[in-house]
Amino acid sequence: MGAAYDDAAAETVMGLYKNEAVANNSPVRTGPLETLSDVEELTLDWVDWYNNRRLHSFLGNMPPEEYELNYDAEKRPVEKRNRQQNGGMKTRMIQS
Repeated sequence: MGAAYDDAAAETVMGLYKNEAVANNSPVRTGPLETLSDVEELTLDWVDWYNNRRLHSFLGNMPPEEYELNYDAEKRPVEKRNRQQNGGMKTRMIQS
């Protein structure tokens, strides 16, 4: 097992955490970090914010929750219609 600086993905997440959670101008930080409990709570809040509400450029600058709702709204009716046309059986497209 290596250190975060040996892993580019972990290093990226740690950098984001430092800039977005620990920094004084953090969108999730509400006060000083005086105890380990403060850091733990901040970390949980940041993970929730990052996974659910943060704008992601890969998702068209949408938060993941909004992207997922839009995706479901677009894809689910098509899947339901396909199942109805195939007698209720799930089908997959095979690409050649």
